Amino acid sequence: MKIKIIEKSYSEVMNLPIPKHKLPIKMGIFWRVLIKCLSKANLSKYKIKYNEHRTELLPMDTPCLVLMNHSGFIDMQIAADRLFPRPFSTVCTTDGYVGLSTLMRLIGCIPTQKFVTDISLIRDITYALTRLKTDVLMYPEACYSFDGRANALPESLGRLIKKLKVPVVTIITKGAFLREPLYNMLRHRRVKLEADVTYLITPEEAESLSSSELFERVSDAFSFDSFKWQQENKIEISEDFRADGLERVLYKCPHCLSESNIHGNGTVWRCDECGTEYELDVYGFMKARNTVSRFEHIPDWYDWERCEVKKEIEEGTYGLETDVDIYMLVDYKALYKVGDGQLTHNSEGFTLRGCDGQIDYKQSALSSYTVNSDYYWYEIGDMISIGNKRHLFYLFPKGQKINVAKVKFAVEELYKIKIKESREIKSATV
Repeated sequence: MKIKIIEKSYSEVMNLPIPKHKLPIKMGIFWRVLIKCLSKANLSKYKIKYNEHRTELLPMDTPCLVLMNHSGFIDMQIAADRLFPRPFSTVCTTDGYVGLSTLMRLIGCIPTQKFVTDISLIRDITYALTRLKTDVLMYPEACYSFDGRANALPESLGRLIKKLKVPVVTIITKGAFLREPLYNMLRHRRVKLEADVTYLITPEEAESLSSSELFERVSDAFSFDSFKWQQENKIEISEDFRADGLERVLYKCPHCLSESNIHGNGTVWRCDECGTEYELDVYGFMKARNTVSRFEHIPDWYDWERCEVKKEIEEGTYGLETDVDIYMLVDYKALYKVGDGQLTHNSEGFTLRGCDGQIDYKQSALSSYTVNSDYYWYEIGDMISIGNKRHLFYLFPKGQKINVAKVKFAVEELYKIKIKESREIKSATV
């Protein structure tokens, strides 16, 4: 999938009018039927199975908040198929509106920016639930899974559920990640699909439980592991490209600790620094070909990489400095390429300078619990996005091997450290 790109100067882009906020509209029956039919036609190839849990207790005439994990575009088809005939609004990132804003509104979408404070989003969700009487579908991870498990969830999710006081339903897919993992550039593989549909929280529980208890219940529902599911169910993935791009996830060699000259190609992961090779077998296990396996489970390897980043931060050796191409999103007409610059990231947060001195943007380590990063974003390249409601930057490292998963780890671990320090200071002053 591609996105419309227009080259403009930074000053020209900043002078573009900002789209006026519009309240969401209810998706009509025509669109519900059409999307249902199109989704069903595609899903029939995978013989999707729905595992229902307490859903018979969900009143048909009561709007609910639907929380779904996110692995690929097929997630939206699964939601449309399962929720029909219930009308629903979908919280959607603004880049999905580019060139499609009218259609997106007609099918009930609510635009927002990833990991940017957006008070209007809460109002739109409340309006859809209470005035339009539609379900609201959210992907609380706000990004595709990198390693087949859930990304970090915002703690504010518990407060949102507490405020809304509506039923909460979760849809957790099984097989969707394996069918088109992001590291594999969303190439399709032959995998069966399942979805666990659970009536998770009643309105009474939303009112009686604390925000932290509600958040914990949702977190438990999102404690899935796609590779473990594959292994336990002996799901064979025999495509000969299943390890292509695997270095995006497994970017560090556990044998020589190198982060350069690592490749995933065909069915093999290889470190050119020490010659270590692993094969990703048909059941999702990593098997060393010329040494003793350090990790056989991809999420274990991924967790180890996170620990290594945390160690760098604690030792004061973590840092990122890279030249980047700078793009901006300010309206629904296009993604604007405004020039180039330099991005740095350290214990204090991000700094972006570029466009001949016109951009000097800083984002503190406390500004967000995670960062919007993606692989091969809209077929442009691996991407890191930072910014706010007025300045939303999409940054593409150029000419250097920068792993965006490592940057994501660093942002999340720095936030944990900074928020802990902030809370300790507040406690000491009380």
